[in-house]
Amino acid sequence: MTTISAYQSGLTGIQTGLQSLNQNASKIASVTSIESPSNLTEPLIGMMSDKQQIEASANVIEASNSMLGTLLDIKV
Repeated sequence: MTTISAYQSGLTGIQTGLQSLNQNASKIASVTSIESPSNLTEPLIGMMSDKQQIEASANVIEASNSMLGTLLDIKV
């Protein structure tokens, strides 16, 4: 795997996570009654999962940047 494709994978993961996060936030915002907390459970769990996906994808980008920096240091 090249550092460019790792970077692209990380970026795609962040974009996908943010889209899902926005969808789950919209579901929470559309709940009209606090009396039915079961309507909030799924989107809240989804948002926690989205956060983990975004963090993992950011770590992939950091590792890719670090690897690219190391490769440039070796060649220079």
